[in-house]
Amino acid sequence: MKKNDLFELTITDMGTEGEGIGKYDGMTFFVKDAYMGDVILAKAMKLKKNYGYARVEKILEASPHRVEPLCPNHRRCGGCQMQALSYEAQLAFKERKVLENLVRIGGFEKEDMEGKMLPIVGMDEPYRYRNKAQFPVGMDKEGNIVSGFYAARTHQIIPVEDCFLGVSQNRLVQKIVTDWMEENKILPYDEASGRGLIRHILVRYGFDSKEIMVCLIINGERLPAKDGLLAKLCEIPGMTSVSININQKNTNVILGEKTECIWGKPYITDSIYLRDTKADFARTKDFVSFRISPKSFYQVNPMQTEKLYSTALEYAGLTGRESVWDLYCGIGTISLFLAKHAKMVYGVEIVPEAITDAKANAELNGITNAKFFVGKAEEVLPEFYERDLADMKHPNVIVVDPPRKGCDEKCLETMQKMAPDRIVYVSCDSATLARDLKYLCEHGYEIKKVRAFDQFAHTGHVETAVLLMRATGKEKKEINYREEEIPDCACIYG
Repeated sequence: MKKNDLFELTITDMGTEGEGIGKYDGMTFFVKDAYMGDVILAKAMKLKKNYGYARVEKILEASPHRVEPLCPNHRRCGGCQMQALSYEAQLAFKERKVLENLVRIGGFEKEDMEGKMLPIVGMDEPYRYRNKAQFPVGMDKEGNIVSGFYAARTHQIIPVEDCFLGVSQNRLVQKIVTDWMEENKILPYDEASGRGLIRHILVRYGFDSKEIMVCLIINGERLPAKDGLLAKLCEIPGMTSVSININQKNTNVILGEKTECIWGKPYITDSIYLRDTKADFARTKDFVSFRISPKSFYQVNPMQTEKLYSTALEYAGLTGRESVWDLYCGIGTISLFLAKHAKMVYGVEIVPEAITDAKANAELNGITNAKFFVGKAEEVLPEFYERDLADMKHPNVIVVDPPRKGCDEKCLETMQKMAPDRIVYVSCDSATLARDLKYLCEHGYEIKKVRAFDQFAHTGHVETAVLLMRATGKEKKEINYREEEIPDCACIYG
């Protein structure tokens, strides 16, 4: 087998990011845009000793799960991995992905986890669900200004006029900005030279409020000819905020440190409604409103977020008498839901602007039983544990919603020492989730419920909510026995 060789490959499995997996001549191949059940003519692109990467040259026999995608750019663009796979098959893949990570990485028994996993919560409509989009801006080979998304694993911009995952207003914003750049000879940022002004177009949309925010990320201190741009943007119904974010560093990080509002308000507002988890996630009248700035972390899929957070609230089992820690709290989205049903909530977040927003959101909703602290969860939590403050040192519930890397071990260790009755773990990466659950279950906790949520249709990503409770009596004794009797390194085969 050599690079560029063509061969027939049957796809028998799918990888964690939705890529097809097949075996040929003793080698495992990973193939983007191939799905379980496909028989393809594959082209070898990269070869290792026992595995390789290939691309689809031709579909010889289509999987029964294939569908016709809406977007003509779905194969080139890095935003979607599974748009040509039926939505039912996507949900089955994501549910299986969570289960397999719990078994393979967490070391949990498959039959036990299957008994604790509830059915995945899918979307009613798996398109037009994103309330945020970040479009890189660049120049094509003919010298035309383009905006869109990066091709997978590259910084090559694929021009996308209308992404079907985002709201329809994005298309109009993109056109207004790129036309204004052409008219005023304003150049896009070039990564190689570090020259050019416009780096990204950020658009946020309030699904409930219908408010729109536009933020231009620029490689400079000011925006020339801005009046003409503002005049056009303000014609869009719902336009509420226009700002610039200054990023003059040679970095892949999109947003810089300084943001300046140049028209309207420095934020938009939106509301998240509580869902009845016992009645097919029907919306209730209970809601929390939020102010969202350009740098705010706010879940991109508001409809699914309502279902996810309502489930987290159900798992917390609040009666109004509990003290709760909410780690990695962002702008207080989960914290404020919890505060409406708890005695006291303490939120921790490393981003200062997010904590500013969280405090403003608490005031906006008239919530006085929520306090917020700036810092790393793994540093703030131990600091309060050392103080003899009963509610803060020994909370009834801890809710944790970390980034993809999961929780720091020091944070997990302090959570275990605080010994809450319940831990609700919300995760955007089921691999690091499985790793962290393994630690918690080896230190006195037991998984009670697991439920996956499809926050990101047509991608390989999946959100998960887990309820853990303190193990007692025999269960806890067995955990300690395993720790004491099993050596650190044990041969289990051969």
